[in-house]
Amino acid sequence: MIETIKPGWVTPPGVCAYTTTRAGGVSEAPFDSLNLALHVGDDPVHVARNRELLQQLNLPAEPCWINQTHGTRAVTLELDSSRDADAAITRRPGVVAVVMTADCLPILLCNRDGSEVAAVHAGWRGLQAGVIQGTLASMESPSEQLQAWIGPGISQHNFEVGGEVRSAFIDSIQDAESCFKGNRKGHWLCDLAGLAERVLKGLGVADVYRDPGCSYRDAERFFSYRRNATTGRMASLIWIN
Repeated sequence: MIETIKPGWVTPPGVCAYTTTRAGGVSEAPFDSLNLALHVGDDPVHVARNRELLQQLNLPAEPCWINQTHGTRAVTLELDSSRDADAAITRRPGVVAVVMTADCLPILLCNRDGSEVAAVHAGWRGLQAGVIQGTLASMESPSEQLQAWIGPGISQHNFEVGGEVRSAFIDSIQDAESCFKGNRKGHWLCDLAGLAERVLKGLGVADVYRDPGCSYRDAERFFSYRRNATTGRMASLIWIN
């Protein structure tokens, strides 16, 4: 059985959401074991089998895998044939939105009546450039009607950045200073999930939930690019039944 995390929020009837861990798949080290990414160097046969194992979640269809670019583009899956994006939106039942991460944040969004959902890939570059803002602007639901779940990513204690990254966030996000702690000279520990929460709440999303898992610290459960460089990817999926 694959191991998954169910977001700690209450969704409307018919909305399903999960994040995978690294456990329960067939890939060999360093991609052991439930790697879901084809672009990291893993055996494609193993990745295909791991993706088949996602059917344990009773998916209504194959997930709509996107080509993540650390950018800000959001696509509505049933309307846009392009898959070069960092956020996927759907309003059609049976369409599965998905993003992959290994330290970056997966953010899942759902409106209150369960008619629109989205999955967002938010690394520091995309977050600073406005991937959350772009996603909400592409959704039909007003921000006040949305709730958000920020899934497991790298924690502040393990995410050191340079002063230029801190400055970029301070210039673009209100109260970003509180998400940075001084570390060694010229370097800062960055609370990526805290920054995402500030953006979401600043846009009017009142209900924001955060998973406490750290992808860097918990090597048994999560892949981490910063920890291992060559590694697999988890998936965060959301759909309307």
